[in-house]
Amino acid sequence: MNRKLLFNLFAITIAAVLLSSSSCNKPEPPEPPINPNEVDPDYRAKVFLRKEYMNVYYYWYKDVKDANAKLDPLQYDIHKFFDKMLYSKDRWSWMTDSESYLKSEEGTITGTYGVSIGQPVKYFGDYDIKVRYVYPNSPFDKEGVTRGWTLKKVGGTATMDLIRAGTFQTEYRKSPQQFTFTDTEGNSHTFTTSAATTLSTRSVLMSKVFTSKDFEGLTSPVGYMLYLTFNANMLDDIDNAMQLFREAGVKHLILDLRYNGGGDGRASQRIVDYVAPKSAIGETYVIRKHNDLLASEDKYSKVNGIAGSLELDGLYFITTKGSASASEMILNGLEPLMNVRHVGDTTYGKPNGMYVLMYPGESADYTRYNKGDYTNLKWVFLPICFYNQNKDFRNIPDEGIAPANYRPDDLYHNFGPSEDNIKACLTHIASGTYPPLPPKSKAATKASGERPVRIALTQEETDPKYGSYTIPWKNR
Repeated sequence: MNRKLLFNLFAITIAAVLLSSSSCNKPEPPEPPINPNEVDPDYRAKVFLRKEYMNVYYYWYKDVKDANAKLDPLQYDIHKFFDKMLYSKDRWSWMTDSESYLKSEEGTITGTYGVSIGQPVKYFGDYDIKVRYVYPNSPFDKEGVTRGWTLKKVGGTATMDLIRAGTFQTEYRKSPQQFTFTDTEGNSHTFTTSAATTLSTRSVLMSKVFTSKDFEGLTSPVGYMLYLTFNANMLDDIDNAMQLFREAGVKHLILDLRYNGGGDGRASQRIVDYVAPKSAIGETYVIRKHNDLLASEDKYSKVNGIAGSLELDGLYFITTKGSASASEMILNGLEPLMNVRHVGDTTYGKPNGMYVLMYPGESADYTRYNKGDYTNLKWVFLPICFYNQNKDFRNIPDEGIAPANYRPDDLYHNFGPSEDNIKACLTHIASGTYPPLPPKSKAATKASGERPVRIALTQEETDPKYGSYTIPWKNR
């Protein structure tokens, strides 16, 4: 057999083997592409959030747009995805689910005894747990608890022991639970009660009129309003308080915002329209400054005036670190327009505001939302969208607005003429001067051997997302 024939037979054999091998080991068909909407039910929401909201409305969109484009929506849940999209210096933006948002708009809180508590440490050096305020009709209100009471025991154990052990919050949140308080007269009160499943609250906690019968030296009635949140669904709270003041002939108003973390710009507008003088009607009280994409949306909000507005000789603000956002905005906004006095402590420091951006967020969805139909609402995003300035273009400092007359938050008295901040305002109205600061010797549990190893209290303003000044997207 010649060499050429042998080579051909060898080639044929190799080809047959390869053909046989390839027919036995056919490659697997490619995997079908992953449908991200099946893998992650919030995939569409994340894509919409990034494209329609964060790349347009977010104040710092230019600082994070490139990094955000590289974020894989499938790697994070929607809360983490939102946080990952934020500018590093943004400590204010947040998001929530529809149920939580709607409850906050309705003023509904759940699983609560109905009080805010705190420790007067900063000035008084006192580590006792004091009641800051009580919601009407709450479990503690029904037991007679008021501002200034001291929480001594929870479940039969001294509160200081619970704080040292790091178990105070756990015990305090149990329901039912036994509590022991000492009132402002030193009397002890022990009772057992259960937390309210739901509790409806109002934006105005207290409105009253002080006269010379309440405080010596007053020559005209003084209005006092303790306002907890700027809630656009409770504008009648503002209307009712202002009607009370108008009918009483109030010429000075004390606006107590010490625990007000902000809220809806429609409520702040209502207060401004009531308290600003008629000479300020048509004047700008806040300028909303947007990013360069939305520069045309920059808005100069003006004093509109309102039927029944007050003609005040003086307006007093009481603030603390708990006074944030819309509280700071109206303080900053009204100062160039009228005689404003500021007492208390430095405010929170939130110089900006958000639009309330909802998902689903197409035009048809907003048509339903505008009619009050939120059945399809799933997520609510509140990114920073603008900064606030007053008519003189003065921003709110990041570190907060310092008062002209510093006063500590007096947790030893109920709200009234004996409480230090209110007394300071009334004294200034009556005499033109502020009284001396209260003595520091009030502390029962001082910073000594009695000091807790761990201060476990969580006050509202310690929440990293505390404080909001919002404008509904449809009202931008």
